[in-house]
Amino acid sequence: MSDSPAPTYAVGSIIHHDLTVPDADGARDFYGSVLGWKSTALSMGDHDDYIMSAADGTPVAGVCHALGSNAELPPQWLMYVQVADLEETSTAIESAGGRLVTAIKGSDGHRYRVVEDPNGAVFAISGV
Repeated sequence: MSDSPAPTYAVGSIIHHDLTVPDADGARDFYGSVLGWKSTALSMGDHDDYIMSAADGTPVAGVCHALGSNAELPPQWLMYVQVADLEETSTAIESAGGRLVTAIKGSDGHRYRVVEDPNGAVFAISGV
Protein backbone atom coordinates (compact mmCIF):
# COMPACT_ATOMS: atom_id res chain seq x y z
CA MET A 1 0.00 0.00 0.00
CA SER A 2 1.26 3.45 -0.90
CA ASP A 3 1.67 6.32 1.54
CA SER A 4 0.80 8.84 -1.19
CA PRO A 5 -2.51 10.65 -0.77
CA ALA A 6 -5.54 9.67 -2.83
CA PRO A 7 -6.02 11.87 -5.89
CA THR A 8 -8.34 14.83 -5.53
CA TYR A 9 -10.69 15.97 -8.26
CA ALA A 10 -12.51 19.21 -8.96
CA VAL A 11 -16.20 19.07 -8.07
CA GLY A 12 -18.18 18.56 -11.27
CA SER A 13 -15.36 16.87 -13.17
CA ILE A 14 -15.71 13.48 -14.84
CA ILE A 15 -13.25 11.28 -12.97
CA HIS A 16 -13.70 7.78 -14.42
CA HIS A 17 -15.64 5.54 -16.80
CA ASP A 18 -16.67 1.91 -16.24
CA LEU A 19 -18.31 -0.52 -18.61
CA THR A 20 -20.50 -3.10 -16.85
CA VAL A 21 -21.57 -6.06 -19.01
CA PRO A 22 -22.43 -9.76 -18.66
CA ASP A 23 -19.27 -10.75 -20.62
CA ALA A 24 -16.47 -8.57 -19.24
CA ASP A 25 -13.82 -10.95 -20.60
CA GLY A 26 -15.22 -10.52 -24.11
CA ALA A 27 -15.44 -6.74 -23.68
CA ARG A 28 -11.85 -6.67 -22.42
CA ASP A 29 -10.74 -8.55 -25.54
CA PHE A 30 -12.87 -6.38 -27.87
CA TYR A 31 -11.50 -3.07 -26.58
CA GLY A 32 -7.99 -4.48 -26.50
CA SER A 33 -8.19 -5.51 -30.15
CA VAL A 34 -9.91 -2.39 -31.53
CA LEU A 35 -8.40 0.35 -29.32
CA GLY A 36 -5.14 -1.23 -28.23
CA TRP A 37 -6.08 -1.05 -24.55
CA LYS A 38 -4.12 -3.28 -22.18
CA SER A 39 -5.84 -4.93 -19.23
CA THR A 40 -4.85 -5.51 -15.64
CA ALA A 41 -6.97 -7.90 -13.58
CA LEU A 42 -8.58 -6.42 -10.48
CA SER A 43 -9.70 -9.12 -8.04
CA MET A 44 -13.28 -8.79 -6.88
CA GLY A 45 -13.03 -11.91 -4.69
CA ASP A 46 -14.83 -14.52 -6.78
CA HIS A 47 -13.98 -12.99 -10.18
CA ASP A 48 -11.73 -10.43 -11.85
CA ASP A 49 -12.81 -7.10 -13.30
CA TYR A 50 -10.30 -5.13 -15.38
CA ILE A 51 -8.48 -1.83 -15.35
CA MET A 52 -8.00 -0.84 -18.98
CA SER A 53 -4.99 1.28 -19.91
CA ALA A 54 -3.77 3.05 -23.03
CA ALA A 55 -0.59 1.78 -24.69
CA ASP A 56 1.49 4.17 -22.53
CA GLY A 57 0.03 2.62 -19.34
CA THR A 58 -2.36 5.46 -18.48
CA PRO A 59 -5.59 4.03 -17.02
CA VAL A 60 -8.56 4.97 -19.23
CA ALA A 61 -11.50 2.88 -17.99
CA GLY A 62 -12.75 -0.11 -16.08
CA VAL A 63 -14.48 -3.17 -17.52
CA CYS A 64 -16.69 -4.92 -14.99
CA HIS A 65 -18.78 -8.08 -14.84
CA ALA A 66 -22.48 -7.54 -14.15
CA LEU A 67 -22.17 -9.51 -10.92
CA GLY A 68 -22.59 -8.79 -7.22
CA SER A 69 -23.22 -5.09 -6.57
CA ASN A 70 -23.13 -4.46 -10.34
CA ALA A 71 -25.77 -7.11 -11.15
CA GLU A 72 -28.60 -4.56 -11.36
CA LEU A 73 -26.80 -2.32 -13.87
CA PRO A 74 -27.73 -2.57 -17.55
CA PRO A 75 -24.90 -2.99 -20.12
CA GLN A 76 -23.57 0.54 -20.45
CA TRP A 77 -20.67 2.90 -20.07
CA LEU A 78 -21.01 4.64 -16.71
CA MET A 79 -19.29 7.98 -16.08
CA TYR A 80 -18.45 9.05 -12.54
CA VAL A 81 -18.76 12.75 -11.63
CA GLN A 82 -17.06 14.18 -8.54
CA VAL A 83 -19.39 15.88 -6.03
CA ALA A 84 -18.67 17.62 -2.74
CA ASP A 85 -21.24 15.67 -0.71
CA LEU A 86 -23.03 12.48 -1.80
CA GLU A 87 -26.03 12.92 0.49
CA GLU A 88 -26.64 16.57 -0.46
CA THR A 89 -26.23 15.83 -4.18
CA SER A 90 -28.57 12.83 -3.86
CA THR A 91 -31.24 15.08 -2.36
CA ALA A 92 -30.70 17.65 -5.12
CA ILE A 93 -31.02 14.96 -7.80
CA GLU A 94 -34.39 13.81 -6.45
CA SER A 95 -35.60 17.41 -6.02
CA ALA A 96 -34.69 18.15 -9.65
CA GLY A 97 -36.66 15.15 -10.95
CA GLY A 98 -33.87 12.58 -11.05
CA ARG A 99 -33.85 9.15 -9.46
CA LEU A 100 -31.46 7.34 -7.11
CA VAL A 101 -30.70 3.98 -8.77
CA THR A 102 -28.49 2.45 -6.06
CA ALA A 103 -27.64 3.01 -2.44
CA ILE A 104 -24.30 4.66 -1.68
CA LYS A 105 -21.58 2.05 -2.21
CA GLY A 106 -17.86 1.80 -1.61
CA SER A 107 -15.56 2.69 1.24
CA ASP A 108 -14.00 5.82 2.69
CA GLY A 109 -11.52 5.98 -0.19
CA HIS A 110 -14.12 5.73 -2.96
CA ARG A 111 -17.83 6.22 -2.31
CA TYR A 112 -20.35 6.48 -5.11
CA ARG A 113 -24.00 6.10 -6.08
CA VAL A 114 -25.59 5.40 -9.46
CA VAL A 115 -28.30 7.93 -10.35
CA GLU A 116 -30.56 8.78 -13.27
CA ASP A 117 -31.38 12.19 -14.72
CA PRO A 118 -35.00 13.14 -15.60
CA ASN A 119 -34.49 11.83 -19.17
CA GLY A 120 -33.38 8.40 -17.96
CA ALA A 121 -29.64 8.89 -18.61
CA VAL A 122 -27.61 7.05 -15.96
CA PHE A 123 -24.38 8.27 -14.34
CA ALA A 124 -22.63 7.96 -11.00
CA ILE A 125 -21.77 10.56 -8.42
CA SER A 126 -18.60 10.09 -6.41
CA GLY A 127 -17.47 11.83 -3.25
CA VAL A 128 -17.67 11.90 0.52
